[in-house]
Amino acid sequence: MLTNDILNALKGYTANMANDVKLVLQTGDHDKRPELLKFLTDFATVSERLSVEERDTNGVLRSPISFMLEVDGTSNGIVFSGIPGGHEFNSMVLAVLHSSGTDLKLDDSLQNIIRNVSEELKFEVFVSLSCHNCPDVVQALNQFATLNEKITTETIDGGLFQDVIEERNIQGVPTVYLNGEIFANGKIDTAQILDKLMEKYPALTEVKSDEPALPLQDVTIIGGGPAGVSAAIYSARKGLAVTMITDRIGGQVKDTMGIENMISVPKTTGPELVGAMQEHMSDYDITIKEHFRVESIEQGDIKKIKLSSGEVIETKTIIIATGAKWRELGIPGEKENVGNGVAYCPHCDGPFFKGKDVAVIGGGNSGVEAALDLAGIVKSVTLFEFLPELKADKVLVDQAVKRDNITIIKNAATQEILADGGKVNAIQYQDRESEATHTKTLAGVFVQIGLVPNSEFLKDVVDLTPWGEVKINEKNETNASGIFACGDVTTVPYKQIVIAMSEGSKAALTAFDYLLKMD
Repeated sequence: MLTNDILNALKGYTANMANDVKLVLQTGDHDKRPELLKFLTDFATVSERLSVEERDTNGVLRSPISFMLEVDGTSNGIVFSGIPGGHEFNSMVLAVLHSSGTDLKLDDSLQNIIRNVSEELKFEVFVSLSCHNCPDVVQALNQFATLNEKITTETIDGGLFQDVIEERNIQGVPTVYLNGEIFANGKIDTAQILDKLMEKYPALTEVKSDEPALPLQDVTIIGGGPAGVSAAIYSARKGLAVTMITDRIGGQVKDTMGIENMISVPKTTGPELVGAMQEHMSDYDITIKEHFRVESIEQGDIKKIKLSSGEVIETKTIIIATGAKWRELGIPGEKENVGNGVAYCPHCDGPFFKGKDVAVIGGGNSGVEAALDLAGIVKSVTLFEFLPELKADKVLVDQAVKRDNITIIKNAATQEILADGGKVNAIQYQDRESEATHTKTLAGVFVQIGLVPNSEFLKDVVDLTPWGEVKINEKNETNASGIFACGDVTTVPYKQIVIAMSEGSKAALTAFDYLLKMD
């Protein structure tokens, strides 16, 4: 499993390990155990500070294909059940490096909050090795466990623990349990995990950081997608004091697997592009407050931004670049069944429906692409479109029509998602022409109906359209003095990566002009 190239790369990553890390594998019999033992043994060859031990942990570990990390002889609360390949290989590498002393990539304020958790928190994260959203959750919780001995986290490969998956009616990943109760399912980032923890344990919101407050900033950018990154880089190149606040760097781009319309880059992926954006930002003096959200904005010549961490940032200008999120259907049975048959990411949750009948709602590019992706995994796909014709590009529609296991139903208004025994089993829809109501039996529903702007916190700050977009002029100015906006959250048409990047640079240049006049 681990090639010489991978092992050589790992030798470089582990060269500066400061602590001994032992990979403790539970004893016992399992078909996959020899493969896991070889994987761990090969992994441990890359550093003298790594070792493998087979041991009966007296029930601490779930099964013979479970292993935990011990640092200098003591468990650090990180457990993997299964072979951490695919997207989770990086999660294991980072867990080892962080356990061995490598600095965590978490904001100091966030680290302070996690260190002050006084409750016993036991997380279980069910993942699929093909899920590109799962590592974000796994890696965040692994870092939490590294910071606080009261926190433990187990990453469980759902494909190898089907009995547990069926027992808990899990139909989507990532699914997170906390102390035996469902904590989150579906796509979730570190900021949302932190919000949920603060909601469950309000005392965490009272934790104060030991770090001194930031000095007055020239530009504070809210949002870390292509528009926000572009605005940050352009602002920093002007020699301004710049801070970025974001729930996660990359935004929606991080969830995009195929990108073929970035001019001069024939083909890339979302994670690769996000990595490149982060590397570019690292060349400049930009303060990044990641995994936090903005609670309020106080206007004035000097604006005050309050974060979910309790921090307050004072700034001369603000650039809003918060992007957009998946639009929901808003019908009965949707929210109630997220993770139990309702999904928004075909790449992540498609494998859970192998050999089953599913629906895709939405006939735009994203909907047809999802149907094509799923067609290679599931038994059949029924694509529902509200309008009389599909909105997707002709090349995609032509491909969908050719597939024997894709059925297209147009002029259909979805009314309700039905479930039985905690699992989706049908969808009810109306033929908009005949007004007849029909029920389609299926096991899963993938919603692909576009995006909605992330602008809820701006309702009393700047002018919004009825659809929630921030109104801007050709220079990215809002109606509020010193507040600018760019990217998918705004009224600019055509929500594209290259357009968002150009809009971010425009907003930064306009903010710079404003600061010159302000001084």
